[in-house]
Amino acid sequence: MGLQWMILTYVVAAEAIVAFLLTLPAPKALKNSLVSIISLILQPALFIVPFAGFQLLDIYWKKEHRLMCSGETCTAAERDRFEKSIFKSQRNVILCCSACLLYWCVYRVCKYHKEIQSMEEVEKRYKEE
Repeated sequence: MGLQWMILTYVVAAEAIVAFLLTLPAPKALKNSLVSIISLILQPALFIVPFAGFQLLDIYWKKEHRLMCSGETCTAAERDRFEKSIFKSQRNVILCCSACLLYWCVYRVCKYHKEIQSMEEVEKRYKEE
């Protein structure tokens, strides 16, 4: 189970780096090439959205079927283990949501950049006429 969370963590880190690089001011030629490369990667990277959704469903299912530890029947060790699993679940939910949100942000930044490029081309054609 730990491998899928490690993969998701690395994907979120990569998405954060890409989002940071896309929002940095850069020369136009460098920005255009960076956006074109990232746009090519975006479609295969879409797998992260259903993967994160499946992980969220898994977390929900485990939450619904988790043994509750409350009252006098639980020992201190069992209560600590229960609380630790709750904290891990909360961390993983944040990880899944951030993966989807960062993917959407990178997608929108690339799309806006392409729209700006096309508008600049149209403006350039009108100025030439």
